[in-house]
Amino acid sequence: MKEQRRARKIAMTQEEVDAFLSEQRTCRVATSSADGPHVTPLWFAWHGGALWLTSLARSQRWTDLMRDPRVAVVVDAGEEYGELRGVELRGRVEVVGEVPRTGEPVAELEGPEQAFADRYSGGTIGRDGRHAWLRLTPEKITSWDFRKIPRS
Repeated sequence: MKEQRRARKIAMTQEEVDAFLSEQRTCRVATSSADGPHVTPLWFAWHGGALWLTSLARSQRWTDLMRDPRVAVVVDAGEEYGELRGVELRGRVEVVGEVPRTGEPVAELEGPEQAFADRYSGGTIGRDGRHAWLRLTPEKITSWDFRKIPRS
């Protein structure tokens, strides 16, 4: 993974990144389409050093990612300047499991599906036959935490 080169003084540690991604609920996923960038919000699970996304298999996002698996994802929080913090993850997504997901046993999905269900549906894993799983193992992570900026 590429190391963050800029703003290292306000970068999160790996433990802080893990905690942040485990507590936040929404990410913004940027893909490239023939018409230019396409950005959409999604729920996600951070599990095993990867960002797990569940996407409608019949969507512009899915079409974009099957054509070009490169993606940038931002998870951020804060309202006031001194509270802003976030993580940008870049890399390529991989499809994991059947498309769409109907429940075929896939060992790789046991952890992410349960983490997602615990976060969003009270622990019940739902499979609607319309969504499928994408795994982003980041090639680069950039983070920032403005709370680390010294106050005068």
